[in-house]
Amino acid sequence: MLGSMNHHLKPYFEPISLTGNLGSDVTAVLIHHHLPRVAGHVARVAREARQLASRFGADPDQAETAAWLHDIGGVIPNPARVELCAALGIGVLPGEAAFPMILHQKLSVVVAQAVFGVAETAVLSAIGCHTTLKAGASLLDKIVFVADKIQWDQPGEPPYLEELGTAVSQSIDDACQVYLNHLWQQRDTLRYVHPWFIAAREEFSPRLRR
Repeated sequence: MLGSMNHHLKPYFEPISLTGNLGSDVTAVLIHHHLPRVAGHVARVAREARQLASRFGADPDQAETAAWLHDIGGVIPNPARVELCAALGIGVLPGEAAFPMILHQKLSVVVAQAVFGVAETAVLSAIGCHTTLKAGASLLDKIVFVADKIQWDQPGEPPYLEELGTAVSQSIDDACQVYLNHLWQQRDTLRYVHPWFIAAREEFSPRLRR
């Protein structure tokens, strides 16, 4: 697969021999790039996403695949992301260019396709909006989004976890809304408020539109 890969991606993935075991391969790539914390995070998200998919009637295999790959674009260093997106034909919003960390979700889609051979549109969609969500999100999109927030990638326990846990016991939509509203309350401290996030929040909470 590496032989036909876009040459812009090869430096990040060519040194790793892939085995076909997705969890092992993603872990190996992340460890190679000195990202052990991210490796632990995606493993937890993969387990969480599979459980949520089983509970809410989504495809558990698709959920687990999307979860394993949702942060794989993070191996691209922040300073290289805007230029790499341009080389790969990925659209970049002005706010994303100013805050390239958030581009990892778009880059993860391309890596999932080009390196790991993922072709399922539903899986790629869930990977591509796992940070921000988006308007018109599918059930799989919501599951990976919520799994990522339950098993967050920061030290300690997320401040919204108890409320999110209560909400997810009711519905996946309730859980999405808890996190979207939590982030909205922090918007003045955020470096970038992504328009996909705003659109998703407005869709979930029309009475709170601004």
